Amino acid sequence: MEVRSMGEALQVQGQVVKVGMGEREARSKMSKVLRLAAVSQFGDLRYAGLVLATNRSLNSYYYNTLFRAFSNTNKRSHHLNALSLFLMMLNSTTAPPPDKFTFPFLLKCCSRSKLAPQGQQLHALLTKLGFSSDLYIHNALLHFYSQFDLSLALSLFDTMPHRDVVSWTSIIHSLVISHRPLHAILFFHRMLDSGLRPNQPTLISVLRACADSGAFSFGRSLHRIVLHSPTDPSSSSMLATALVDMYSKTGCILSASKVFHSVLHKDVFVWTAMISGLASHGLCRHAIHMYLDMLNSGVIPDHRALTSVLSACRNAGFVDQAYIFFSHFQTSYGIKPTIQHFGCLVDLLARAGRLKEAEDFINAMPIEPDAVLWRSLIWACKVYGDAPRAERLMHHLQIQDMTSDDTASYILASNVYASAGKWYHKAEVREWMNKKGLVKPPGSSRIELDGAVHEFVMGDYNHPEANKIFVKLDEVLGNIRKNGYDPRVSEVLLEMDDKEKEVQLLHHSEKLALAYGLIRTSQVSTIRIVKNLRSCEDCHEFMKLVSKIYQRHIIVRDRIRFHHFKNGECSCKDFW
Repeated sequence: MEVRSMGEALQVQGQVVKVGMGEREARSKMSKVLRLAAVSQFGDLRYAGLVLATNRSLNSYYYNTLFRAFSNTNKRSHHLNALSLFLMMLNSTTAPPPDKFTFPFLLKCCSRSKLAPQGQQLHALLTKLGFSSDLYIHNALLHFYSQFDLSLALSLFDTMPHRDVVSWTSIIHSLVISHRPLHAILFFHRMLDSGLRPNQPTLISVLRACADSGAFSFGRSLHRIVLHSPTDPSSSSMLATALVDMYSKTGCILSASKVFHSVLHKDVFVWTAMISGLASHGLCRHAIHMYLDMLNSGVIPDHRALTSVLSACRNAGFVDQAYIFFSHFQTSYGIKPTIQHFGCLVDLLARAGRLKEAEDFINAMPIEPDAVLWRSLIWACKVYGDAPRAERLMHHLQIQDMTSDDTASYILASNVYASAGKWYHKAEVREWMNKKGLVKPPGSSRIELDGAVHEFVMGDYNHPEANKIFVKLDEVLGNIRKNGYDPRVSEVLLEMDDKEKEVQLLHHSEKLALAYGLIRTSQVSTIRIVKNLRSCEDCHEFMKLVSKIYQRHIIVRDRIRFHHFKNGECSCKDFW
């Protein structure tokens, strides 16, 4: 008899209990019930657990089937149920012992619900039972530790006697999500040197590493590997999305567009990657038209798609259109906007100087605003010189609360006080930061030259060619001063004289990267720089003048968007 619904499963169980059967026949029928309850679309995991608890003589295959079902859900209660069932399995005299297939599912449960102590106990137990040399289990442990402590994951990886493509992909992905993209690329090279060929998940992770680090040349060579892999990106939405994202984030929107248009069946993820890329490059009208094309093609937008089109409106200052998209998303698709969508609108209003409207919008929101929204508005108040409003709004950041670890809010408050000349209050904020051990993240910039990525921090004297870089920087400064450059010392919010402030500005990381790019590249080459923070006004003006005087195309990606500098102008039209 084929069991096809939970109703039939209940009837079968009732038949077994009521009629009475031989052990083999009863086990056969109950295994069908368990399989349907655990893995079918009509299943009920709670019921499956009860079936297993009352039929402990079923072999480990059925326990593992249920463990797998528990691990594939996002519910913490199911993950805890899996661990409870495992304890029952260990303590039962009739249940089978765990085997090598049991532990990976349990470790996955621990990873998904952030159950670090329980995962470590499983590691100790499987080692005691003699399973620690199994590659499948090793890979599960690698994934588990990468969720909590990358250093432990790396140590485990180094001790593995055998590694397959899953092992390498897991550690590469861990490095990417831990914001160590350059290390991820190095591990990919090590993987190739070991003789293994990457699979699709590997390629997607490494493409993301290229996107995060700005490694355009390597990303392009990776594209060639993708084209020679068994999976054609034109028919693989995931690979195509990763390629579009990589080209967009490394400054080549034309290549991103070519990949996008080659995709045969475009899903919402490919569309969103392209819309987001256009928006970040300042091609905001194109991004909006593409969003409308996506809707006309019948693809239903998701939360990320709305964020992308709202970002396009924000980058161009299109307030009215943003309101229309925001409203249409709710009325046409019945999807509630998230804090990210509200944040885009607040940022848009703030950038446009509509400070009161932005404040009223936040106060009328149906969800609790977070610190990011308040920071967007306070930053705009600083830019537009509305110091009283900025100081009044800062209580929303709650930086005096000693439980707060929001470094960005402390830094913004410090800058607001400094711009208003209230040095005592700035010192007070810095003292709070010191007490909590909070450190401002250093500004850094990356530039890829001849396949190698060079990273600079402000005033970086550690680079092997530092002397040449500073000589070049002085030469550039002299040339652009003749063309009207006047350092914007107001950008330096420190108590020092203007000469010292000028030195501070000159040694910003993107200027060091630019000088190195001028040294190492030919006149016709595009200089591509990736910065981890928002560009300051002085660096922005500096890049515009250099692009004009040296006749170079300079692309700078900051934390917010891309700036294409050409012939003394920027693609952002000075609106960023």
